[in-house]
Amino acid sequence: MLSRLARPAAALRRGLATTAQNNAKVAVLGASGGIGQPLSLLLKNSPLVSRLSLYDIAHTPGVAADLSHIETRANVKGFLGPEQLPECLKGCNVVVIPAGVPRKPGMTRDDLFNTNASIVATLTSACAKHCPEAMICIISNPVNSTIPITSEVFKKHGVYNPNRIFGVTTLDIVRANTFVAELKGLDPARVSVPVIGGHAGKTIIPLISQCTPKVDFPQDQLEKLTGRIQEAGTEVVKAKAGAGSATLSMAYAGARFVFSLVDAMNGKEGVIECAFVRSEETESPYFSTPLLLGKNGIEKNLGIGKISPFEEKMVAEAMSELKASIKKGEEFAKNFK
Repeated sequence: MLSRLARPAAALRRGLATTAQNNAKVAVLGASGGIGQPLSLLLKNSPLVSRLSLYDIAHTPGVAADLSHIETRANVKGFLGPEQLPECLKGCNVVVIPAGVPRKPGMTRDDLFNTNASIVATLTSACAKHCPEAMICIISNPVNSTIPITSEVFKKHGVYNPNRIFGVTTLDIVRANTFVAELKGLDPARVSVPVIGGHAGKTIIPLISQCTPKVDFPQDQLEKLTGRIQEAGTEVVKAKAGAGSATLSMAYAGARFVFSLVDAMNGKEGVIECAFVRSEETESPYFSTPLLLGKNGIEKNLGIGKISPFEEKMVAEAMSELKASIKKGEEFAKNFK
């Protein structure tokens, strides 16, 4: 019997296992940034990856040279500036995009929209041209808008496949697992909480009722825990006092998602992760739910499942914000030249 989600740390451990040999060609776009560098380090450390192509508009030759000295099999190459982007993407199976500006204190993910929307549209347009079959994993915020942007860009190029475009929401799951484990005195590596909806504020909906192992909280504690999971990104932004946002935990979460995806592409069965994708599970055209991953991306959307009245209320309350963010992304993409 499958658990509804991969065991939290298992995907990352598989990424580091020496038995798994594979030839995944992975590109990181935004590889010199706060998320890009530790994410690239984790990917370089995995025997699942044979080629690591790093792209950014500054510092990539240095980051690539640094990582290339690590005694693992992935061949690392740095690409600098728009003219080198096509070469970076050629032949890639998986493209991870953490590029963009980070949040600062007082900013919402939506405040990043204008800058990051253009960056994501430009980079995904290059992906549509140079590696249309690759799995596209978007980390750049606001994910609730950047995934619709990516879809519209791929449609414009006539290469749209909704099963290959993912909004990486894994950090919400990682946080939920960690916070539940802390409160219950459990090993976080053995806790699994699906998180559905979107990737901003109240659109982040942790399904504590579906937690493995089963846990119970009084209503006031449940509300506090849910609020903490929803605002955990802001917790980090405040703690860094203007010096950045969640970069290290996001790099870990991004690597976990990539390793799960590559495992599934290699034919491993029963690989399940949540991600923000094109969906018919709710009235929102995009929605995060547990997904069974396979050789061609999404094999099956496992849907929401049975949830509590408290969780049902959260889903209902998230709809208007989700739909507005999605519409904003779609409108932007339509007008993007």
